[in-house]
Amino acid sequence: MRMDLRYDSIAALIEAAKQSGRKLSELVLEQQAVQMEQSADELYEIMRKSYAVMAASVEEGKAPGVRSASGLSGGDAYRMARAEREGNVLCGGVFSGALTRALAVSEWNAAMGRIVAAPTAGSCGILPAAVLTLQAERKLPERACVMSLFTASAVGMVIANNACIAGAQGGCQAECGSAAAMAAAALVELCGGAPDMLGDAVSISLGNVLGLVCDPVAGLVEIPCIHRNAAGVAGALVAAQLALAGIRSPIPADEAILAMKRVGDAMPAALKETAEGGLAATPAGKRLYEQVFGKNEEGDASPACPQGCRSKRYESIRKSSPKQPN
Repeated sequence: MRMDLRYDSIAALIEAAKQSGRKLSELVLEQQAVQMEQSADELYEIMRKSYAVMAASVEEGKAPGVRSASGLSGGDAYRMARAEREGNVLCGGVFSGALTRALAVSEWNAAMGRIVAAPTAGSCGILPAAVLTLQAERKLPERACVMSLFTASAVGMVIANNACIAGAQGGCQAECGSAAAMAAAALVELCGGAPDMLGDAVSISLGNVLGLVCDPVAGLVEIPCIHRNAAGVAGALVAAQLALAGIRSPIPADEAILAMKRVGDAMPAALKETAEGGLAATPAGKRLYEQVFGKNEEGDASPACPQGCRSKRYESIRKSSPKQPN
């Protein structure tokens, strides 16, 4: 029997999975196929191709020589992969591998490579890193990994419908936080967790990043965004592991999502992607802005010129960059 899914509540999704005795991803694929007037096989193939792009982004992003058009980022994924190969890591293969993959996809995004927004470009490395790492470590079949992306997408839709996923609206908690929650849900499903565990993982993920601001240095999605993708997948691993161990979140996932919205609404504009606060407003942040764009119309290195001004300057840098990937 086909379940009628609603994407306005994590609790409703969990209840549907419990009543059906099936994985949430199976219900989502079935419902979305009907809604989009496509066969389940066709919709699965679309998601499989997205997963292939995620995997390709990892390989491209961790290659030596990757640099962003601005010159502010690049090479961290390669360094992390080298440390992993040399055994120079504090934790095991799952953790270090996830960090490498998160950095790789994020740096490939900054280098104008092809990525999958999951749910945004600024948080693109978290979900791929989580799923691809678990696949590599546990030799999971591709189909299970692709299906877990449907569960992650369902969580993302609930967050988008009840709060937001854009840094300009809710801060980085809405971007990397949402991506971590989506990744944690995917990990729980891949590890055979019960539906209730999925909700706990989502809640724990969001609770751990509540209040995280969006403060891109020079207005570019590089610093600290790329490193926050690494932190995001680490948070997803933490949340999934706690939930899989049977550790409950006292705050239901839906309440955590609404709390994130209220915190985002309370944030000043300076902390929501304007590059006027946080790390972007530090002396080093201002120097990096001047390094990329020069002094603004007022003669200082503040990123206070309009976004259009920065966009035009960045476009000229991007076109002239000799290190642009194909």
